[in-house]
Amino acid sequence: MPRSSASTTDSAKSTGGGVQSLERAFDLLERMADAGGEVGLSELSAHSGLPLPTIHRLMRTLVSCGYVRQQPNRRYALGPRLIRLGESASRLLGTWARPYLARLVEVTGETANMALLDGDEIVYVAQVPSKHSMRMFTEVGRRVLPHSTGVGKALLAGFPDAEVRALLQRTGMPAATEKTLTTPEEFLAALAEVRRSGYAVDDNEQEIGVRCLAVSVPDSPTAAAISISGPAGRVTESATDKIVPVLKQVATELSEALASQNPS
Repeated sequence: MPRSSASTTDSAKSTGGGVQSLERAFDLLERMADAGGEVGLSELSAHSGLPLPTIHRLMRTLVSCGYVRQQPNRRYALGPRLIRLGESASRLLGTWARPYLARLVEVTGETANMALLDGDEIVYVAQVPSKHSMRMFTEVGRRVLPHSTGVGKALLAGFPDAEVRALLQRTGMPAATEKTLTTPEEFLAALAEVRRSGYAVDDNEQEIGVRCLAVSVPDSPTAAAISISGPAGRVTESATDKIVPVLKQVATELSEALASQNPS
């Protein structure tokens, strides 16, 4: 028998002009990401408030599309097709950021970067180089552990200490230079200072002779930070006082631009 409009399932219902099943599916994907990428149906039901049959139906669809995979232990994990989407989104985010990074270079004279937190690593997604000729460690696409970078500190300052400790335990804290912070206590103390001051410093911790100042991008759709990097002889304490307000202003403007690209 054909279904009447009154018996339409959630796959065709809409909320606020959107398709409800799509909204629910993306909500489940985000909850999986928040949980570390792998969850069970009962956990999703408890946190989303959706009934198990609805979640099971949505997850079956996501599995068939490759966006979720079912593990041998019956739990669900984020699938490989999301990687391509994420990489494309990261490149687009970097493209949007470039005009703002260019203004940072114009005002500060130093190389400007944008980085994201991808799992337990920092990945640089955009860079505008300084006019001064200097080889820099940072380049688009490079991945690095967060404990030795200014952008890493700026990003992790937004996380609870317990989550930061867990990340550091997973990654270890290898020394890139003799100035690298190599204990959780040192790093957590540095994050407390970032929260107090509103900006992070990498003082010869990733590369000797290079100093970096970084701030997080407020309300970014994914954890993001921008920074300037330059020779320690130019990025001095007195220069920091002038550069940090510019960094914060550009981060706010970039946040507003990203919000306009992603209306709620």
